Amino acid sequence: MNTLTLNAGRITALGRCEITLLVRNRATLTLALLMPLMMVFVLRSSLSGYEGARAVGEATLTGGIGMVLLLVVHMNLVSSYVARREELVLKRLRTGEASDVEILAGTALPAAALALAQIAVLAVAGAAALDVRMPRNPLLIVVAVLAGVLLLAALSAVTSSFTRTVETAGLTTLPLFLVSVLGSGMFAPVDSLPDVVASVCELLPLSGVMTLVRAGWSGGAAGGDLLGAGLTTLAWIVISVFAVQRWFRWEPRR
Repeated sequence: MNTLTLNAGRITALGRCEITLLVRNRATLTLALLMPLMMVFVLRSSLSGYEGARAVGEATLTGGIGMVLLLVVHMNLVSSYVARREELVLKRLRTGEASDVEILAGTALPAAALALAQIAVLAVAGAAALDVRMPRNPLLIVVAVLAGVLLLAALSAVTSSFTRTVETAGLTTLPLFLVSVLGSGMFAPVDSLPDVVASVCELLPLSGVMTLVRAGWSGGAAGGDLLGAGLTTLAWIVISVFAVQRWFRWEPRR
């Protein structure tokens, strides 16, 4: 697998084709664009008059960032990679000038852009509507989100390798979704769990990303915790990229 060459023009061209397909599916596009606003509206209604609304709203908004990453990047990309593979699109693209990493990145570009847009809307509109303070360290959140997009794009490519059809993508993406929601500290800090369970959950793929997101929003995290979260995220990215190089399938499963 040739993974060393990158050409921004080719990646953009491939991404533009994927965006065209996304725009044509207006129902999916509308739902994707409105999802952050719907989350804010439901949350505002449920927390109206609640004494601890600000704290709960802040925790839910940071968890919502993780949900967007899982739903828009991971689940969407697994389906995209499988569909392009089964339609022989990936196989045909490999016969052209684009390198393997350019093909994968171009396919992932629309999902990544949509996730970033949704997270921006969720953060700004959510903070305004719920009267929640804006992030203490926006740059840290940006770095965490970009790392999360890269990690989940790689994990999506790996997951697609053992996903036979687009219809079964909902099943193969479910394990990562469940362990992330339950154990990666999306809506409650991992350290609130029992010590042994917390030690295991801290090593889950999205745990480092969510630690950085919460620290960027609320502040107050120790330097050692941030370093550990960053190293965990980096380790998962390296592992995922290696797995893509080793097991990603370019041709239909038989």
